[in-house]
Amino acid sequence: MRKVQDFYFKKAKKENYPARSVYKLDEAQKKYRFLRSGQRILDLGCHPGSWSLYAAGIAGPRGQVVGVDLQATDLAPQKGHAEIHWLCYDVYSDDLVAHLKKQWPGFHVLLSDMAPQTTGSPYADHQLSLRLVRRTLEIARPVLHERGTWYCKAFQGEDFPGLVTECRGLFETVKVVKPQSSRQESREVFILGRGYRRGKKKNRDTGGRRP
Repeated sequence: MRKVQDFYFKKAKKENYPARSVYKLDEAQKKYRFLRSGQRILDLGCHPGSWSLYAAGIAGPRGQVVGVDLQATDLAPQKGHAEIHWLCYDVYSDDLVAHLKKQWPGFHVLLSDMAPQTTGSPYADHQLSLRLVRRTLEIARPVLHERGTWYCKAFQGEDFPGLVTECRGLFETVKVVKPQSSRQESREVFILGRGYRRGKKKNRDTGGRRP
């Protein structure tokens, strides 16, 4: 496992990303192709900025990326990439949603690599993670476009299946993704929801066209 971790650490450094976590997004993108040119992309918990930089490269000059984190982030995208707007906000702040709605007409994709500060208790950490996931869904409600895409980190645990069921009531398709770059012993996974149905909560069949 140490060799795997060293591989992704060195790869990130070589490709000028501040953290190896970028490959947790890269693997999903290569398989599912949910990031596209010209999109507006919201990245919650963006620090130190790897996901935002990666998304900016795909969105291109016609796209926009908004990175949000409690820690200030200020990295310049490469030439020809999307403009990145770095916001220093608590995701639980009502002011964040108001600011997003005021500045942008909505987003095609919402990303979240957020994780809680771990307590040492697997159950407590699982519950804190679910709270973060549900907060991203609350933010999605007013800002994510109809048929938009959501890719979000979650810690597995006894209430995880119920969370996935909730997500199936909001998206046309839902998949649980475990990237190879994620530590195999970790309970960390990612949920990919495609085809967002704004204002809908009732469970439906997960089949359907991709956005």
